[in-house]
Amino acid sequence: LALTGILTLAITSLAEETKAQPKAGKWDKEFAAMEAKDKQSPPPKNGIVFVGSSSIRMWDLKKSFPELPAVNRGFGGSQLIDSVEHFDRLVVPHQPKIVVVYAGDNDLAGGKKTPQQVAADFAAFQKKLRAAFPETKLIFLSIKPSTARAKLLDKQRQANELIRQQCSNDKLCTFLNVEKPMLGTDGQVRPDLFLKDGLHLNEAGYKIWNELLLPLVKLD
Repeated sequence: LALTGILTLAITSLAEETKAQPKAGKWDKEFAAMEAKDKQSPPPKNGIVFVGSSSIRMWDLKKSFPELPAVNRGFGGSQLIDSVEHFDRLVVPHQPKIVVVYAGDNDLAGGKKTPQQVAADFAAFQKKLRAAFPETKLIFLSIKPSTARAKLLDKQRQANELIRQQCSNDKLCTFLNVEKPMLGTDGQVRPDLFLKDGLHLNEAGYKIWNELLLPLVKLD
């Protein structure tokens, strides 16, 4: 009986311990790969960190900004709140002077979040950045128009306007509107700026972003 009791106690303790352990995060493997790469070749500190969804992850920063100490911390399929929740892992280690954010696109897709919720998530990111790095510049790339999500354009504009207003209250925050140059003379989204999926940028699309962003990411 004593042995049975000990075994029962051990099994119960193991079950409780397993239950208490957090489940593996969706991007844990991706983040671990980034960190392993950092150990082999440490990225520069006091530089520029790009964070956000796949539009960041797929951006060839070395090609776009060869002279700048830029670190890519984009992770595909993410929403703004994901960059908030993983801020300490993605941003803090690099002690950046500038943080460039692109997210919000996925948030609105499928009607899962309202423009107000997206703006609230940006405010949470902004608050976290200010707490960690009061003097770091923050640049938010507006939620882009795309052929794949043309029906979301009104909601995207609402979210962008709310975020623009929030940015205007922070002297170190810049709202960069990418919409106008991504529209044709007819006011429609330019399909020539996207890959076949109509959602992700091709080289021509990134060229527009590069030209808009370059004057803002010069380090003092």
